[in-house]
Amino acid sequence: MLASMAQGLHLSLDERDHLFRLAGHNPPARGGATEHISPGLLRILDRLNDTPAEIVTELGETLRQTPMGIALTGDTTKYTGPARSTGYRWFTDPAARQLYAPEEHPFLTRMYASGLREIVTLRGPESRAAHLADLLLARSEEFRRVWDAHEIGIRPHEVKHFVHPEVGALELTCQRLVDPGQAHSLLVYTAIPGSESHDKLDLLSVIGTQALG
Repeated sequence: MLASMAQGLHLSLDERDHLFRLAGHNPPARGGATEHISPGLLRILDRLNDTPAEIVTELGETLRQTPMGIALTGDTTKYTGPARSTGYRWFTDPAARQLYAPEEHPFLTRMYASGLREIVTLRGPESRAAHLADLLLARSEEFRRVWDAHEIGIRPHEVKHFVHPEVGALELTCQRLVDPGQAHSLLVYTAIPGSESHDKLDLLSVIGTQALG
């Protein structure tokens, strides 16, 4: 309840921690495990209602989405447990791959494994990242294969190719704004003006509004 109050009031981390102590509780840990979004990042997201955007943790857990973000990828804040992580769903839920062009799948498989290995190294063997890796090693033969390759430094492509169930193929540029203090990223998806993908985003804004209504 205190965490929800702090987020709803757009408190800074220091203000959040003070609130917890006033209520007689120890504040949550800072760093990679925190889900408290900085007020500045929230203010930026609030101004992007007509643009697909989301705030995610370093493990790919969606904390907030704009309405257009939900229209593009579905409500990815609904997941619980390990399935909150996009990378975890990639290896354990075949439906997670349907939104992305098939030719992108091999690269994304390597990227998710590489990214998780980097976070495990950063956060340590007792971290949530390490626990997620252990779960995937037990559940996915594909993950075990790419994990054993020990690849590091595979970064997301700036241009992403989606296959949306309503509007079809979309070529979107993803801009990332990183909050290093809380290991959160704001992802914003845009299309080149005048392109077919730009027109499809306009259509998606209408479809998404109707669906939410």
